[in-house]
Amino acid sequence: MFETRKKTRERLIGSFGRLKSDSFYFESIEKYFKNKIHDEDFQVLTDKTCKDLDFNELFMFADRTTSYVGQQFLYDTLRTIPPNGDIIVEQEKIIDQITKDSNLRLELQIHLDKLTRESTYFITTLFQDEYIKKPKWFSLIPVLSLTSLLSLLMLSFIPQALFILMGVMIINLGIHYWNKQNLNEYIGTIPQLLTLTRVAEELLRHDILKKISIDLTESITVINKIRHRMSFIRLEAKLQSDLGVFFWSFMELIKALFLLEPLILFGVLKKLNLKRREIENVFSFVGYVDSLISIASLRQGLDLFCLPEINGNSKVFEAIEMYHPLIVNCVPNSINCSGKSILLTGSNMSGKTSFIRTVGLNTISGLTINTCFARHFSMSRLKIYSAIRISDDLVNDKSYYFEEVLTIKEMIEKSKMLGSNLFLLDEIFKGTNTIERISAGRAVLSYLNNESNTVFVSTHDIELADLLQSDYKLYHFSEQVDNKTVDFDFKLKQGKVENRNAIRILEINGYPMQIITEAFDLSKKLDKIYNINKIY
Repeated sequence: MFETRKKTRERLIGSFGRLKSDSFYFESIEKYFKNKIHDEDFQVLTDKTCKDLDFNELFMFADRTTSYVGQQFLYDTLRTIPPNGDIIVEQEKIIDQITKDSNLRLELQIHLDKLTRESTYFITTLFQDEYIKKPKWFSLIPVLSLTSLLSLLMLSFIPQALFILMGVMIINLGIHYWNKQNLNEYIGTIPQLLTLTRVAEELLRHDILKKISIDLTESITVINKIRHRMSFIRLEAKLQSDLGVFFWSFMELIKALFLLEPLILFGVLKKLNLKRREIENVFSFVGYVDSLISIASLRQGLDLFCLPEINGNSKVFEAIEMYHPLIVNCVPNSINCSGKSILLTGSNMSGKTSFIRTVGLNTISGLTINTCFARHFSMSRLKIYSAIRISDDLVNDKSYYFEEVLTIKEMIEKSKMLGSNLFLLDEIFKGTNTIERISAGRAVLSYLNNESNTVFVSTHDIELADLLQSDYKLYHFSEQVDNKTVDFDFKLKQGKVENRNAIRILEINGYPMQIITEAFDLSKKLDKIYNINKIY
């Protein structure tokens, strides 16, 4: 939809600090991330961890980018923990200036706004994917093109050349329309590369951005050497969308006669194939700038945030007034578990799982975009693994318990490696019976809790809390139950939960008194058995 420059400015000014109302096409957004090589990164978040922590929802909340290039770059940034924080200081200088200088920010966004066509998502194919290959008979195309030209020139002298021209024209038309499918793969992407390069040139005019990539100017120069050839493909796109039928038909005839499209397309692809590094360099620069504006916009829209303190101590984890960014009016909580891991007890819906996810999301955002949803947040550089949202795998004939076993086995393997890990577990081994759940849970949690690992685990089993109280700090969530209601305050409290309200909640919800009485009586008998056989 056509939009005036004034409307564009108003839209961009009004969007700063606010959630996007756009649709999110994750298949396109993920393209850059999925095809990128991450060998040098500290950790790439797995699909399992992203599912457990509602990563896509976090991304939709954090994404305030202007361009689709920036959106793809930010997605990769949030899913990739870097090996160190070397660029943080320079990054924060740029974010600070972008936040304070609204004119600078708006100027940058106006340029970035040119990269919002759907085809922008596919620029990554120009440096990540294999190109279409020439057919083995491609060497005939220059010969046929030259034959058409010579036949046309000879018509004035040798009228019989018309028969040669018509014969070649029939062959050329077949090749021309065969090549249309090849051209259509790039008819949107290559013009967007031209736009990307032009946007990078405009962004590079600002001194504060010049230090981001020292060889960017060289990369732009290399790409611009074939700009005129790529402009032909842009013209083709314009012809298909804007110009009249007569002119389009005339141009089609000329291109078919001399086979211009296959000659230029494969010529451009040959050149671009040698310039993948330069294209990615320009893409990363533009995406990085847009992601910094997005971070500034995210922070502007938050009532409370902080820059995390990342230190080398392997067992440091402290948060003050930490909250879950996706929960409206979330109750903030503070915790300091430096030197120990955390075991949470409490009933369903009391806040245990949400708190574990809060820890995970803040760790991710702190290590990737240097932003935490808290008043203070301190941690080491951690790799994150989770076992929260587990389900039966019917396709591969795996039960819930077997899926859980495999997930936790992976954590055990990771715990043996050098470096610090954050393990997040919700209701460990809930797929099996009580005795074996507590026994196996105690053994696994003791194993995971070594000098370099931090574990956050929730459980309904009070017995597990008793068995692990020397290795884990105990916290709990609780609720108030009266005659008719259950009230959750979602406040984290020290120690294990003392009140058990599950049967009372059944009573409040109208279960038959026979069931309630029998349940209470049996629970008292089981408590006596447990106390007699209690293991320390």
